[in-house]
Formats: sequence, C-alpha cells, structure tokens
Amino acid sequence: MRGRAAIVGVTDAVSPTGELALTGRALEAQVVREALDDAGLTLADVDGICHMGAMAFAEYLGIHPRFVDSTITGGSVFEVYLEHAAAAVAAGVAECVLVVFAQTPRASRTAAKARAGASAPPQRLGGSAWGEPDVRAEWEAPYGLQGPVGSYALAADRHMSRYGTTPEQLATIAVRTREWAALNPRARYRDPLTVDDVLASDLVASPLHKLDCCLVTDGAGAFIVTTAERARHLRRPPVYVLGAATAQDHLMISQMPDLTTTPGAVSGPRAFEMAGVRPADVDVLMGYDSFTITQLLHYEDLGFCAKGEGGPFVESTATGPGGTLPTNTNGGGLSYTHPGMYGMFLVVEAVRQLRGECGPRQVPGAEIAVSHGSGMVLSCMSTAVLGTEATL
Repeated sequence: MRGRAAIVGVTDAVSPTGELALTGRALEAQVVREALDDAGLTLADVDGICHMGAMAFAEYLGIHPRFVDSTITGGSVFEVYLEHAAAAVAAGVAECVLVVFAQTPRASRTAAKARAGASAPPQRLGGSAWGEPDVRAEWEAPYGLQGPVGSYALAADRHMSRYGTTPEQLATIAVRTREWAALNPRARYRDPLTVDDVLASDLVASPLHKLDCCLVTDGAGAFIVTTAERARHLRRPPVYVLGAATAQDHLMISQMPDLTTTPGAVSGPRAFEMAGVRPADVDVLMGYDSFTITQLLHYEDLGFCAKGEGGPFVESTATGPGGTLPTNTNGGGLSYTHPGMYGMFLVVEAVRQLRGECGPRQVPGAEIAVSHGSGMVLSCMSTAVLGTEATL
C-alpha cells in the first residue's frame, strides 16, 4: 500500500466563535464542494464514500459508489477511513474516495435551549450514539465515573503515580498548543496561556483541570484519496500515504489492559515500519489531544520518548513554533476546534503543512507528517504517516 494512494483535496469548516451557521447536510455539502474544488475534481469522479452514514449520504449526493465504509471507532475514525481508503485505492477497489464529517454540538445545544426555553435536556445514559447498548451505563456510570473526562483522569492519575508525572508537565502541553493557536486566525482561543493559568482553571476530574480538556465546538471537514498516478495530474501537490495502521484493545476504560499504554504502541510502530521512517524523521506531529494526557501518551507510544518519560520529554522538547518537534500546529483540540471527533482535522492540517499552505504557522521544509487519531477512551488508535514523495 505504501505510496500507492495520495490525498488530493482537503478542507475544514471552523469558526473562532466555536459555532457555525450551517448544520447537517448543508454543512456536509459545503465541505464536499470545497474538497472537490481543492482537488480539481467533480462529484462524478467519486466512486467511494467514507462517512458514518455512508449509504444515506451517498444517496443524498446522488452517487452510486462501489466502495462504502461506515466504520465507527470514535475520534480516530478518520485515520481509520484514510487507511481503508488508501487500501481500497491500492487494491483497485475504488479510484477516488471521499471522506466527510460534520458535527455541530454548540449549534445543536443553542437550538435545544431555544426550543426548551431554558437549559437543554440532560444527556441520557443507557444507549450509545449509534443505537447499541452502552455497557458503560451498567458497569461504570453507577460507580461515579464521569465520562469521558473521568476515564482520561484515571489514565493521568496512574501515569503520575507510576512515573512521577506532574500537573505542570501536563499543563505544558496545553501551553505549547496555545502558542500554535495564536498563529491561526481561525482558532477558537488565541490568547497567551501559562502553566499557572492551566493549574488555576477549575479542576474537572482530578488531576485534570479545565484547560487540560478539549474544546466543545462545531466543525466539519473532508478529504479525498485517489491513486498516486492520478494525483500527479490534479490541482494541488499530492500528499502520499506512506504507512497506516490501527489497533484497539478495549472499549470501557475499566477494561484497558494498562492505563499508561495505549494501542498506539501497536499502530504507531506498524505505520512507521510500512512507511520506512523513524520517529526522528517526522517533521510535523498531529496527535489527537482530547486531553493533555492523551498527547503525552502519544509521545511515548509512538516512540518519540521511552515509556514513562513523557513528562520530562514535554518539558525539554520544543514542540511549539520554531521547535524541533512541531506538534498540533493548528492549535489542536485544546485550542483550535473539537466537535466531538477531532481526527478529521489532524489529516487536514497534516496535508496543508506538507503542501506548504499554513502561512505564519508553516513548518519550513516539512516532508513527513504523522496523523495519529485516538478513539473513544484511549480505546482505538490509528496512525497515518504522510509524505511529499511516494518513495524515500
């Protein structure tokens, strides 16, 4: 699969206010048009769809794809879709696969409040968003686990207990991410942030503070995957899929084999091996930062530092602007946007960095980028290694 597929069109829809005017199909249609235009393609070129409701969405678009994928793994699903789309293209199952996402929790909450005339109705336990029984409602919620932040707080607490990681080290991740957001006019929050600011913010679930936690915003995006050969003749420079892998080892946090090691310890090395690169070769890291602990675990599990050394690593490594390991250059889920599933925005920013389109936040000479998604509660990790050349 290495180098046989490329991303040729990307777009995302976000707002500094956190709320978008369009919702639902109208918002999806907007990002589809923008991604197709970015690539120089039309809807008639699309013969594959990745979408959490792929069949209904294909019908809405009026197309008849020969490849459809409605996999759901939470926030990592867009890296999973990228892996599946690249595999389908490499195998000749499809030639042009469209991946689409839109979710508007803020707009939906505003509308619900307007309908109710007061506050929105409380979230109901007992079923997942996809109509399946929610086992967490039986086995975790009755014992007071506040989700999802409670699950990540457990991982952070265990990492602190086992390895001596400190709240200040976690807060450093939020600070470095905000430095990138300050360079992005589309980011939700751009004001300077300090470690003390993070630690002074409300304690949400010990040891995680409010500024250790991702945003809640509206957002949407799309990208297109096609063959490497076709990609060379389209509007934008192709970004090649060099390696991709996915791993999962639990759904409920209570079933996670080791709270300090994610399935990224499997998906990361596999993706790097396929790509033929090492962590030291990475120019841009786009890691799913639902919480600061999530990003710290990525550094360890992807091999940027040894297990247990994530705390000292984030203190000693320059991950902000001008640094040696630029991480989450759009401002991440902590400061840019986070509509509930953030993996789409990892791919979009990685592609823009490799195409040299990021203006003041551009990483000079970026040739290798990693998009690393995290789904559910550290449950399913998916890693994609992207490059400006099909062969290295």
